[in-house]
Amino acid sequence: MDRSAVLQNLAVSVAEQCHAGLDLDGLQREVLQRLRRAVPVDALFFAVADPATLLHTRRYVEEFPEQLSPNFLENEYRIDDVNKWVELARDRHGVRTLLDATGGRLEVSPRYRDILEPLGLGDEIRAVMRVRGVCWGYMCLHRERGAAFTPAETTFVRGLLPHFAEGIRAALLLEAVEMTDLEDAPGLILLAADGSVLSTSPAGARWLDELKAAADGLPHELQAVAASLRGADPSVPTTPRVHLRTRAGHWAVAHASPMPQAGDGDIAVIVEQATPTQIAPIVMLAYGLTERERIVTGLSCRGYSTQEISQELHLSPHTVRDHLKSIFAKVGVGSGRELAATIMQQQYLPRQEAGQPLGGSGFYLDRDPEPARPA
Repeated sequence: MDRSAVLQNLAVSVAEQCHAGLDLDGLQREVLQRLRRAVPVDALFFAVADPATLLHTRRYVEEFPEQLSPNFLENEYRIDDVNKWVELARDRHGVRTLLDATGGRLEVSPRYRDILEPLGLGDEIRAVMRVRGVCWGYMCLHRERGAAFTPAETTFVRGLLPHFAEGIRAALLLEAVEMTDLEDAPGLILLAADGSVLSTSPAGARWLDELKAAADGLPHELQAVAASLRGADPSVPTTPRVHLRTRAGHWAVAHASPMPQAGDGDIAVIVEQATPTQIAPIVMLAYGLTERERIVTGLSCRGYSTQEISQELHLSPHTVRDHLKSIFAKVGVGSGRELAATIMQQQYLPRQEAGQPLGGSGFYLDRDPEPARPA
């Protein structure tokens, strides 16, 4: 079979898995297995990202010694280098090889000199999994020295990134539905092939009650999003969604996803509170940050400059600098780069190591006692 036809079939297969309603472990397993058949690699890194800060919350590695994790974190957050995640998250394409980033001179990259070369690795493809401007994860593919990635392979990976992002987002929603009983939790409504309601989670029942108008039955917006999924072209996997208002006047968003573990044609409709990612509450209360300072911190971690934060929040640069000065003093750092590294080490890594579950927003569900205040 022609190589281009093989790659096209693999791309369709990967996209289908991303929209199949898999959990995160299943998504990683099925997607990475197929990806490696299209783009052979010698090592890889795959991580879920918190959209509010771009710090990663769950990671998966193959062929990398576990003891090297601190080296990668040091390189990412404290050392000047190319192909940083925050840089790629704001790049138009969101994907780049290390050879391209260094102009063909791998040795100018500290990550190559200090980590990859001693392992016998050379070129890498770094990519951000982003959809509708929101970053949900990262992927890094590595090859041995002397085996460069081709432009065609980079283009192939780039075409799959929105599907990866949708898969991660759907998996997080499903996990949140199953693992939390919070009042504002995402709700699951399971629909049969004929559109009837098969079952709901407790939160799903609360959302249905909140969304219903005077008439009984399934709200027409939820019927529409489910019908959109059923009527979608199977060769172009998608995750339909719709924004809607509750009876109390709040905004919610509904997503439709297939349920492979349920009956044939069953569809999961997940309803959650609509919250703009850029002002998502970042759990950094242990530092005593105000709400505004937490928003500024999130933007700083995402690589925004003082001027860009000023424009995003409609504040003067002087006010932003005052916020940053206060944040740095409370956290005990001297720069935005140190701020991201400290938050990663003190707030994210302990939660990763404890296996704390993720919520639909991309951050951890704090159902256990809050972590101790940083020293």
